[in-house]
Amino acid sequence: MAYNKTDILENVTHGIKRALIGLVVVTFIMALLAANAFSKTTRIKDIVEFEGVRDNQLVGYGLVVGLSGTGDSLGNSPFTAESLTSMLERLGVNVRDQNLNTGNVAAVMVTATLPPFTNQGARIDVDVAALGDAESLLGGTLLVTPLMGADGEIYAVAQGSVNISGFSATGNAATVVQNIPTSGRVPNGAIVEKEIYFDLADMQDVRLALRNPDFTTSRRIARAINGFLAEPAALAQNSASVKLSIPKTYTGNIIDLITDIEQLPIQPDQPARVIIDETTGVIVMGADVRISTVAIAQGNLTIQINETAQVSQPNPFSERGNTQVVDRTDIQVNQGEDAKVTALETGITLQEMVTGLNKLGVGPRDIITILQAIKAVGALQAEIQTL
Repeated sequence: MAYNKTDILENVTHGIKRALIGLVVVTFIMALLAANAFSKTTRIKDIVEFEGVRDNQLVGYGLVVGLSGTGDSLGNSPFTAESLTSMLERLGVNVRDQNLNTGNVAAVMVTATLPPFTNQGARIDVDVAALGDAESLLGGTLLVTPLMGADGEIYAVAQGSVNISGFSATGNAATVVQNIPTSGRVPNGAIVEKEIYFDLADMQDVRLALRNPDFTTSRRIARAINGFLAEPAALAQNSASVKLSIPKTYTGNIIDLITDIEQLPIQPDQPARVIIDETTGVIVMGADVRISTVAIAQGNLTIQINETAQVSQPNPFSERGNTQVVDRTDIQVNQGEDAKVTALETGITLQEMVTGLNKLGVGPRDIITILQAIKAVGALQAEIQTL
């Protein structure tokens, strides 16, 4: 059978089109699978902290002035009176042994967080909280307050107007309080006076601390880093830390190394765990919680007792008889005849377990008891933590 050049060209063209369409379909499917896998991952920077790169807590004691009679009672807050007297003496005003009577001053504790690598002269926010019996810090101004670190050194000085998000209004017969008027914030209220020295560039190795320690996650991080660097630079030391030696290609440029590593995607692992807060009745269950085959019956015995007092008195115009109170008791017993038995199969998921418990119509408090009972018989393949 003979074919001309036109037929051969059309067949080749048709085959190429089909091959291209198939390639596009395969590429699209692979892209969907990759996107689905990537959606379950997390960047390394979101699950670890680099050792040494940390915040520092600062604290100080100061005075807030300019209050509208809502400050400390100097008779009940001797520290406020002593601080006010000492401050005025430093300013050249001698009021020692004088009877101070002002409600416009409040003693406060000032706290702040000093971020890592904060330069001298930078500004940071500070929080202010009343220390005495002040009613409100509305309209107050924080006077110069040194802020110290855990080593006793002064790292910042705070001063400025106090912003609060609450208020308090008092009348003769009622009081209205919204939020907490005795605490507030001074935005950019502190100036950094001393830097905390930390030379990141001279480090020979970096340790990554996991926020949620897990052996599997630690090993995945080390493997992802070694795969990116194409050399065994990272070592999972334990469930909480990964040691990273600085490769020669990043010598003297550790910032680039950290930037490249913290963007790597990781799929964190977590143990099967159930968190129970018996105070509030809150239950949080991890996605890997599994339950072996178990049957659950939930029934309640309810006894309701109603006391209704009745008055018994003699007939009208009766010469004999007294008025008395007669007790009437009504007792109702509900033995839970409508209770159901539900079977949970082996290896059910979290959603299936919740659905099975909902079939019983139980509330959070009953679910807590049921979970603890399932754990007691060894059917709950998870750890239970009670807060």
